[in-house]
Amino acid sequence: MVEAVKQLGEIGTSLPRNNPYIEEWKAQGKKIVGWICTHSPEEVIYAAGMLPYRVVGDPEEEIVGAESFLFANTCFLVRSIVQLGLNKDYEMLDGMLFVNTCDHMRRLFDVWRHYLPTPPYHILPVPHKISETSFEFFEGEIDKLKRKMEEISGVEITETSLKNAIAVYNKSRGLLRQLYEFRKQNSPPVTAAEVINIVRAAMKMPKDIFNSLLEDALKEIGQRKPSPDKKIRLMVVGSYLDNPQFMQAIEDLGASIVVDQICMGTRYFWDSVDPSLSPIPAIARRYLRRTPCARIRPVAMRLKHIMDLVKEFSVDGVIYEVIKYCDLYGYDKPVFRCELEQAGIPVVELDLEYGGGRLNIGQIRTRIQAFIEMIERKKLAEVAA
Repeated sequence: MVEAVKQLGEIGTSLPRNNPYIEEWKAQGKKIVGWICTHSPEEVIYAAGMLPYRVVGDPEEEIVGAESFLFANTCFLVRSIVQLGLNKDYEMLDGMLFVNTCDHMRRLFDVWRHYLPTPPYHILPVPHKISETSFEFFEGEIDKLKRKMEEISGVEITETSLKNAIAVYNKSRGLLRQLYEFRKQNSPPVTAAEVINIVRAAMKMPKDIFNSLLEDALKEIGQRKPSPDKKIRLMVVGSYLDNPQFMQAIEDLGASIVVDQICMGTRYFWDSVDPSLSPIPAIARRYLRRTPCARIRPVAMRLKHIMDLVKEFSVDGVIYEVIKYCDLYGYDKPVFRCELEQAGIPVVELDLEYGGGRLNIGQIRTRIQAFIEMIERKKLAEVAA
């Protein structure tokens, strides 16, 4: 029997063309709706009997046609997603849910609508700040999304089906938080590459099957014998990152990535939907107040959350990564570096390319090796003092 961790890893790294759950789902005559941003309320799609599937790029796929449809300063993630669309990797979709995450994603909606055959489309406006007025507005938008999903599926979304969906997704979030509990150990028994692939799998397969596999994976990880070595503990913060090679290259240097604040990590699952509230208001509050990203204001909320994770996971240093041309995280970077360093947390900044195997692992290893050595010297100086 294949280990659950390995099974989840294979799904996490898969594209639709080699994902067996996609083929099985479509063979049953069921529909799939793609979603782009972690502000997308998957529960509404799930409650309509459809499979929510995260539309992603491919770090290794060569970008050879997408640039003809996009500006030269469009972020590399959007370029890669368009490339996979042109390659017909997403032909299995019966609908697409977009979010006004940033200008790049908004342009992705325009390009996809005009040039890629995946109707129907829906764009979900998400407010940029948190207030009672924002919650009221977002509730109305989620109600519109509900009606759109009913139209695509031909299934009425009831309060019961929404509550069931919330329960399934909250269970998944709880299991993923258990996965991260292992990373608090002095020598985590699970690697950062394994973790990111498990989180990616959560976005690419039926949630009930994922939950069952993750329960098995947690048992497997719990039986591993931890290494006696105590390593430098790092946190990754920043924009979209789904490349396990990045994580592995850093941990191969002798460090441990023990936590993150990225879309393919904690921002996806950290907060649950309150089951005591009516479903749509509860979903609206969870997705607007969830672990914040750079598009949400006030910035202080995100900084506090990062500092809380630094303390909770005993972080020695922070890697702040930004995909090339990502405006949101590029503008945030100086503010967060200043705040983290004032709190005594060393920071290294990495600007990354995406797609076509552009990730320069050698350069990353050199930068991170120097960063680790700097942290080690700092810790020795603190002990000596």
